[in-house]
Amino acid sequence: MKLILREDIYNLGKSGELVNVKDGYARNYLLPRNLAMLASAANVRQLEHEKQVIELRQQKLKGSAQEQAKKLEGATVKISRKIGEQDKLFGSVTGLDIAEVLAGQGLKIDRRLIHLPDPIKTAGQFDVEVRLHRDVTAKLKVEVVGDAQA
Repeated sequence: MKLILREDIYNLGKSGELVNVKDGYARNYLLPRNLAMLASAANVRQLEHEKQVIELRQQKLKGSAQEQAKKLEGATVKISRKIGEQDKLFGSVTGLDIAEVLAGQGLKIDRRLIHLPDPIKTAGQFDVEVRLHRDVTAKLKVEVVGDAQA
């Protein structure tokens, strides 16, 4: 099924692109969430008209993402968890945990923007990538320490 993307979708395309996806993905995910629209002749003409508006919106989003990246570059997140043998955690540290600590520091970040290939399961210091925009990423230091009271 041919669709026109309304928003950037990771591993699929950028807003305004014409993409070809499977029918079920389009019907069950993209179309109900208004992330894409059908690529009919009228919609393609309308898209050409709206490309300038989309470009201006993307520039504005990129500017705000760059400001947020500057704030995040200096930030350090310290998370304490109960630790067992060989510095292994009971449980793990996920993007949601990092987002909650950042919110406590006054930096609101959506947990889906925090890119962790795998949850953190050991104590130590880690560099975590935060994808704020398709062109803007920030590195965040996450320090996982043992909690004696837990």
